[in-house]
Amino acid sequence: MIQSPLPYVRMRSCAGLLFWLVVSVLCGPKWEVSAASVEVWYSPEDEPLKRVVQIYEHATRYIFVAVYGLTSPLAVRALVEAKKRGVDVRVISDRERLDDAKQRMALSVLQEARIPIKVNRHDGLMHLKQVVVDDEVNTNGSMNHTTSGNRYNDERLDVIRDHALAARARVKFLTMWNDEERFGPWKE
Repeated sequence: MIQSPLPYVRMRSCAGLLFWLVVSVLCGPKWEVSAASVEVWYSPEDEPLKRVVQIYEHATRYIFVAVYGLTSPLAVRALVEAKKRGVDVRVISDRERLDDAKQRMALSVLQEARIPIKVNRHDGLMHLKQVVVDDEVNTNGSMNHTTSGNRYNDERLDVIRDHALAARARVKFLTMWNDEERFGPWKE
């Protein structure tokens, strides 16, 4: 006897198994199929923040960054340069992280460059570490945009090159950006 995908149902033939396979495919969860290109970088050996900076350097329309820690001069410089090129740069970070002098300094430099910054108002920490660029690339992983995250910590950064996934990440970022109850402008 053949065990079916459903518990306690046994079939006497391959035709029965085929029937249950077709039913489970047609009635099961819907997953999008994507031709995404995914690169995985690890810190400290790969210095993944350098990869992020390269992505910033090629941006032409927008860079949306949602990250807990943003203190790396590499990242700050690349975001300011992108803004100077006319790229729409926006940053969401964490309110509690502002206790760190390096974080305040980095955000001050971004603000001086007229890059809008928002911080969370909700009690929980903002753990998202995501960048979305031009509806073509998005990154995520455990790495903050800090020197430690790039050169010393054990971190992972995934760079996903896929229009549909990047567009979905953009929608999430803009939903957060426009949520005035959860996020507010940062002003030094």
